[in-house]
Amino acid sequence: MDTLILARWQFAITTVYHFFFVPLSIGLALLVAIMETSYVRSGDETFKRMTKFWGKLLLINFAIGVATGIVQEFQFGMSWSEYSRFAGDIFGAPLAIEALMAFFLESTFLGLWIFGWERLPKLAHLGCIWLVAFGSSISSFWILVANSFMHQPVGYVLRNGRAELDDFGALLTSGHVWVQWPHTMLAALATAAFFVLGISAYHLRRPLSRPGQELFRRSFQIGAIAAVIGTVGVILAGHAQAQYMMKVQPMKMAAAEALWETEDPAAMSLFTVASVPEQRDLFVIKVPGVLSFLAYNRFTGAVPGIKELQARAEAQHGPGSYIPNVFLTYWTFRAMVGAGFAMLGLAALALALVLRHEIQRWTSVLWLLTPAIGLPYLANATGWIFTEMGRQPWIIYGLMRTEQAVSPTVGAAMLLISLVGFSLVYLGLIVATLFLMLKYARNVPGEAPSAPLPAMRPAPLSR
Repeated sequence: MDTLILARWQFAITTVYHFFFVPLSIGLALLVAIMETSYVRSGDETFKRMTKFWGKLLLINFAIGVATGIVQEFQFGMSWSEYSRFAGDIFGAPLAIEALMAFFLESTFLGLWIFGWERLPKLAHLGCIWLVAFGSSISSFWILVANSFMHQPVGYVLRNGRAELDDFGALLTSGHVWVQWPHTMLAALATAAFFVLGISAYHLRRPLSRPGQELFRRSFQIGAIAAVIGTVGVILAGHAQAQYMMKVQPMKMAAAEALWETEDPAAMSLFTVASVPEQRDLFVIKVPGVLSFLAYNRFTGAVPGIKELQARAEAQHGPGSYIPNVFLTYWTFRAMVGAGFAMLGLAALALALVLRHEIQRWTSVLWLLTPAIGLPYLANATGWIFTEMGRQPWIIYGLMRTEQAVSPTVGAAMLLISLVGFSLVYLGLIVATLFLMLKYARNVPGEAPSAPLPAMRPAPLSR
């Protein structure tokens, strides 16, 4: 394995690990803020207990998310030093603003929120959690501004072999940012909603006489509403993102459909078995016209195929392969979309139970919702892999190839050692997070702890 492959694996593993925690922090901060708002407005202690219960899980997730994100900044300057040398003037600006503006905002007010119970006035304490929610949302915006430059470079000028920032406004108003950020925010809301739904469903399967039933019934209601808003929104935002992708990265769309030849109207692939080296289908099930609809909102319209796009890229950039990993792009796209529509069905079912006041009658649905916590994580991870792998072979689309970005001074042995080390450390953090989450998610607020076993005394010796 050479340095390029190892560097890509290292960054991919650390990014996916980190992205397990980010959407939940963003979405759960918003839901906790809504719960505390309900408490301040109504004075109902149940909402206060809800806020504290879900807030504790938010804190665990936030802490691990911060720990897993620190490593990525070091990789930009070490494994990917050539990338940082070429685009650091642009890429570093939004990341610096994110740290100074958003991360410090959310971490500062999260601390005030944690220790401010019964010390701060109610409105001031409520303001803290809303600032945390706002900070986490703005944090994602600045990170996606940096990432969007890699997908659609704007606002730069090439000078002395480097891309230098020329128009900061163009960076902020990039079309890619404004289709990617809403999609990410709605995915975060859906992630938090299914987290709340799944844990609430676990507790609602218990007898009605158990403490905490009202808390989890209300949590289920909030989670169901948020799940419907999040899943419907993320599907619509994803549709807009796909149409924009057709304009700026048509090769990604072609690879996502394993579309070898240009079609008009273009059919959407439901299932394809292809010979990638020969660029032909072996077995395919397609729906006529649907890919054209996804691209243009009508059932006609040419969608360029991989072969045509490869020829265009060679004419523009010179000889070489400009085709991403079709197998990985195709199946990660389907995993993301499949998980999204499964979430939509379950969210609609959960909301129907809420509207019919039959939450605890349909225990089979409650049983489904607990493992469904994993669906948003599947969609988030595969969606991120699809987004980044579909851009290959470019690290900055049309400007810099991925193999040009890796550091020439970091050897394969160093990368391999750090890759194994990071993977093991992150695995340990995942295990610790799951342990803490399970421990506190099973705890029912207001329920007395189990009585300790009586002390064992030695029996008297018989005479």
